[in-house]
Amino acid sequence: MNKQTNTSKLSRRAALGLGAGIGAGLVAAPLAAPALATEQGAVLEWKMVTSWPKNLPGPGITAQRLCDRIGKMSGGRLNVRLFAAGELVPSLGVLDAVGSGTAQIGHSASFFWQGKMPASVFFTAIPFGLLPQEHITWIEQGGGQALWDELYEPFNVKPVMAGNTGVQMGGWFKREINSLEDLKGLTIRMPGLGGEVMRRLGATPVNLAPGDIFPSLQSGVVDATEFLGPWSDRAMGFQKIVKSYYAPGFHEPNGTGEALLNKTAFEGLPEDLQAIVLEACQAENARSLAESDWENAGSLQALQEEDGVTVKFYPQDVLAALKSTSVEVLEEFAAKDDLSGRIHESYRAALKRLAPWSNVSLRHFLAARDGEA
Repeated sequence: MNKQTNTSKLSRRAALGLGAGIGAGLVAAPLAAPALATEQGAVLEWKMVTSWPKNLPGPGITAQRLCDRIGKMSGGRLNVRLFAAGELVPSLGVLDAVGSGTAQIGHSASFFWQGKMPASVFFTAIPFGLLPQEHITWIEQGGGQALWDELYEPFNVKPVMAGNTGVQMGGWFKREINSLEDLKGLTIRMPGLGGEVMRRLGATPVNLAPGDIFPSLQSGVVDATEFLGPWSDRAMGFQKIVKSYYAPGFHEPNGTGEALLNKTAFEGLPEDLQAIVLEACQAENARSLAESDWENAGSLQALQEEDGVTVKFYPQDVLAALKSTSVEVLEEFAAKDDLSGRIHESYRAALKRLAPWSNVSLRHFLAARDGEA
């Protein structure tokens, strides 16, 4: 790195908003256009805030690897320092922190912003919706990215896919689910539209930050929880409290993680660094999905063979009720506002186009491979 005067360092920090509040309660002033970012050889320092405990298997590892990848691909011209949940801002404060300039990049999941923009849930997962590869196809080929950009525009944030934890599990339940009656009065950690489906069937959904789930399950604040898949769930330690692990993850058939880019900081980068950031996100999206599938398979086996966990399945009548209620929730959701309706219609069109191909290419092949055809 070339030596620079204190004045140039301060100018760069001011231009990028790096001198903004370093505590969770402080809000940075809007970022000015980072003029020095266009200087060849200039070294830029970004902050990443995340919703995850540091190095959590799955999204926590993805976030750190994304920081490392950007630094390496840029030849050290753009360095990203990671702040895990609670280190700079709260777990659920990532969107606001990035939009305001407290950090230039964040890593989270879109359904955490449901209270600010209900349609955000579509960009992680919706009940009985798109599988991981189908979701990627919608975002990249079916117009999903443009709608995602439009939704986040008022927050001064550009969202991009940057990680995927794959197909999710249904969750950890302290009591067996044998009928719809067993859902009534159940307090469950389940964000997104899946939580609303559960509510309509008599449960009480709560939205807990990842770091709050284990103590809430342990203390009895919640009777059940979902999180991600076996790899991340085992690392969180849920198997130490509960031994019944339910499938399928009707509420999250996909696990897209998002990189949130402060638009002012991102657009102020030279074109090659912008391309590096986007390509790093795309590369991490593919790598993390492969990693999640591999690690989930091994962790599921370990949960059963080493931890005494029993995998159980929702009864068919419960799944039928969950699906019919999901249709009602989505139809009501689509009527909220024009943008929500357009997102819902685009998502539904993608599902209608892709499902028959997935049925022919995947369902029947898997049945044949397993000797069930």
